[in-house]
Parts: sequence; C-alpha cells; structure tokens
Amino acid sequence: MLLACSVSQDEEVELGRRNAEQVDAQLPLVRDPVASNYVQALGTSLARATTRQDLEWRFRIVDSRQINAFALPGGFIYVNRGLIERAERLDELAGALAHEVGHVALRHSARQIEKQTKTGVAVELGCRLTDLCNSDVARAAIQVGGAALFARYSRHDEAEADSEAVQLVIDAGIDPNGIPALFQRLIEERRRSPARIEVFFASHPLEEDRIVATQREIEALAPSLPPGLRQDDPSYQAFKAHLAALPRAPEREPGPLGP
Repeated sequence: MLLACSVSQDEEVELGRRNAEQVDAQLPLVRDPVASNYVQALGTSLARATTRQDLEWRFRIVDSRQINAFALPGGFIYVNRGLIERAERLDELAGALAHEVGHVALRHSARQIEKQTKTGVAVELGCRLTDLCNSDVARAAIQVGGAALFARYSRHDEAEADSEAVQLVIDAGIDPNGIPALFQRLIEERRRSPARIEVFFASHPLEEDRIVATQREIEALAPSLPPGLRQDDPSYQAFKAHLAALPRAPEREPGPLGP
C-alpha cells in the first residue's frame, strides 16, 4: 500500500516537466521519429496498465553509449541507447522500461521529495545518466529546483519497481522473464568491463538476490500466466537495426564518476 504523499500529482508533474525540459536541452536525444515512436509506443503500452493512466507519459532515447534508464516524476522516462543495445529481445527492453514506469506509478520520487528539504540539494542527473560529470557547464545545467529529484532509490524501492514491472509486462502481453534475463546480462557485463556500466549500478542497486526474487515471483505466477506472451517479435528487431544504423552523438569514453 502506498503511503500518503504530501506532494500533489500536479506538483509532481510540474517538477517532472521542468526537469525534463532541462534534460532535453542538456542531454543528446535520439530525434529520429521511427526510433522515438517505437519506444513511445512500447512505453505507453506498459504505462496503460498502471493506476496512473491519466499522466501524459513520455518516453525518450538518450543518445549515449552508457547503460542506463531513469524516470522523472510525473511520467517522463528516458532510456539510454547503450541499454537498448544490450536488450537482445523485446521482453528485455520492455522489462527495463516497465521498471522505470513502476517507479513513477508507485510515486517513489514524490516520496523522496517529501522526505527532503526543497532547497540546497544538488541534483546531478548527468553524472548518473551519461559521462557528463567532468563538464562544469553540464553539471550546473542539470542542478535543478533544489529538490532531490534523482536521489538513488532504496533497495526496497527497487524491489517494489521490479514487482510492478513483472505485472506491467504481463498485462502488455509480454514475457516477464526478460526482466531477470537483462539483469543477469548487466551483472555479467559489470564483471567484464565495469567502467561502461558503472553509471547504471550507481543509481540502480542490483545484486543476484534481486534476480532471484524476480525469478521466484515469476515462477509463482506461472500457473496463471496467459498463453502467448511475447519474448520477441520482428518489429523489435527492425527497431534495433534501425537504431543501430543511425549516427551517434559525439561522446567521450567513460571515465570515473565525479563526486
């Protein structure tokens, strides 16, 4: 059950909108309509199953090799190109988006905001999303509003968002096993080349026990799952191929995260 939240929905949406405007201005976004429309349609199909259908959900691709996804309050969801490249199947990308949708649906950011003071808290989105930490201009541009809109989620919040994501993908007709499958691939990549994926783990606490918990939840639901849940389809692979053919935004190789 959600705790009562003193931040109203209108305030939450306005905070998200203001910050989304700055994110859009400061981070490189994929503007290609084919790729953008695909992610918007997939995200909308997931958000439609939440109790917050009245939000104007918006999904965007950040043109960054870094592996990450994040949600701003009010339904503004961003997924990095690097994460899409790691999602080999439709169910994996759907699971990642559903997790971020879950954070919004459960009002995790709003709960964080009401726990913190509304002034004097720096928000350094770029340091967690791409590799902008060493740019003083970018750091200043994304310190917004004085409210900690992108504080790290707790393990409890992450577990709640995982559970919400499982149900959302099922409701959208997609196999939930893509969620732990992508988690496992990201953990394996962290072992091989931690620099590229450090950004994701800085803002998404992820360990083997989270994978096990998600797998157990899916197994418990297995007898009641509807038939024909999709793991992949040709339209997703066509989207991936189209995105791969697009030119990339200039980007430095990843380095250590800033403070």
